[in-house]
Amino acid sequence: MESKENAECKDIPSLLSCFVDAFVDFSVSGGLFFPSHPKPEVTAGTPPLQTRYLAPTRLVAIGDLHGDLQKSKEAFRLAGLIDASDNWIGGSATVVQVGDVLDRGGEELKILYLLEKLKREAAKFGGNLITMNGNHEIMNVEGDFRYVTESGLKEFENWGYWYGVGSNMKTLCAGLEEAKDVFDGIPTTFRGVKKEFFSGIRARIAALRPNGPIAKKFLTQNVTVLVVGDSVFVHGGLLPQHVEYGLERMNEEVRDWISGMMGKFAPRYCRGREAVVWLRKFSDEVARNCDCSALEHVLATIPGVKRMIMGHTIQESGISAVCGNRAIRIDVGMSKGCSDGIPEVLEINQNSELRVLTSNPMYLKDYKSYLAADKKEGLGLLIPENRPQQVEVKA
Repeated sequence: MESKENAECKDIPSLLSCFVDAFVDFSVSGGLFFPSHPKPEVTAGTPPLQTRYLAPTRLVAIGDLHGDLQKSKEAFRLAGLIDASDNWIGGSATVVQVGDVLDRGGEELKILYLLEKLKREAAKFGGNLITMNGNHEIMNVEGDFRYVTESGLKEFENWGYWYGVGSNMKTLCAGLEEAKDVFDGIPTTFRGVKKEFFSGIRARIAALRPNGPIAKKFLTQNVTVLVVGDSVFVHGGLLPQHVEYGLERMNEEVRDWISGMMGKFAPRYCRGREAVVWLRKFSDEVARNCDCSALEHVLATIPGVKRMIMGHTIQESGISAVCGNRAIRIDVGMSKGCSDGIPEVLEINQNSELRVLTSNPMYLKDYKSYLAADKKEGLGLLIPENRPQQVEVKA
């Protein structure tokens, strides 16, 4: 009898730990609840992140979200990926979110939790949601908070409070390892910063620095470069030297850096104007300013790839394409912290055909005019110059 009781009791510490983690997640995420799913620590022997995927039946690409939860949900609904209750209804679709969840808004953590929830739900239906690093993820892990908002600091301050509550709860069980101080080594004051922001900054550093709880929980899952079918995804852009360095190698090194294995600063190809997360050579809204020859060189060096899909640079007129539809730019500045743009998403079907899904009333008006004219003249839907070949308007 005693041995049976001991066997049952030995599981109490781990059960309590899982309960506390779920409680903290529920409190921080705005009410999302999903079973704790601890991931193994990233070590030198951890398998690399998957960089290349076969072409799915349906591929959806979503641009920069920047802390705007409402617009993020609108983008997913526009693509028919979630229902009114934010549950996955995208079936076996593959979805790529190209980074920049962080900064410029006040619901960054809520978006990270929503994306994690949808990843788990999609997997149950044979779908796949892949998240990427943008320049703002890199900046925040480095402690560069130039684009953080006051509401963004408040959200992380709230996280810091609940994380501390959870750590204190775990001390009630003698069988749990004593938690490390998440604020260890972080200053208590910051020169040139108002006192009321100190706690938010401290919490943000604690959460997002290399091996910080939020960085470890979410950002270590992000890829920096991705190939799906005949499309290569990257936040800013790729140059020949990046491809030569190795796509898989970059993904592994950035993941290891975020995990706390490579110092404070990101690898060199993530820093500076020609970094994979900062590059703008293919993103100018004026087509002649884009370096199509460099793009062709890059695409020719990645087997089977015929287009590059990027975020980072806001396209005021919506998702657009240049260089013969070989460079697709999908950052429409949808966040209220950017240009409050109308959400649009890119869809690629199994025949590699591109389609822009939009709720832009301008295109809705044009589409109705087209329907009326089509009955008389058999016209095709007119697409503004530099946009992909198909537009589907969602009423």
